Amino acid sequence: MSGIKLKHDGWLVIADGEKALFLRNEGDEVYPNLEVFRELEHANPPDREQSADKPGRLSNGGNGTHRSSVQETDWHRVEKQRFAKEVADRLHKRALNGRFSQLVVVAPPTVLGDMRKEWNKTVRERIVAEVAKDLTHHPVHEIEKLVLN
Repeated sequence: MSGIKLKHDGWLVIADGEKALFLRNEGDEVYPNLEVFRELEHANPPDREQSADKPGRLSNGGNGTHRSSVQETDWHRVEKQRFAKEVADRLHKRALNGRFSQLVVVAPPTVLGDMRKEWNKTVRERIVAEVAKDLTHHPVHEIEKLVLN
């Protein structure tokens, strides 16, 4: 039981870096009734399918005796960051248009952190709660119980 209260027409966004659900509270603070009004999905295959090369290697000095590997870019993680930015941008546009006055954001800790970096003042002012969990694959009635009761 989280104790988070979301007014009528308040928004709840559930995201995991590949999927985002936008829900609106059609009920009230006491009897929430979440309805999905938008769903975004972002194709993001595992990193092994996105990267083609082995990690690079560097030599130390002219004699070439010391070699170390160079960290390869994690393209899967980059795409999650890109998707978090896309979700944050959508929230910004909707906040500027006055589409919501309250927002609850639920996402795994790393995705939540990525989204926080992208939120501007307009969105931040409307956030009433952040929950660091992955609930994208839960049915709406469970999300209501886990987040709003």
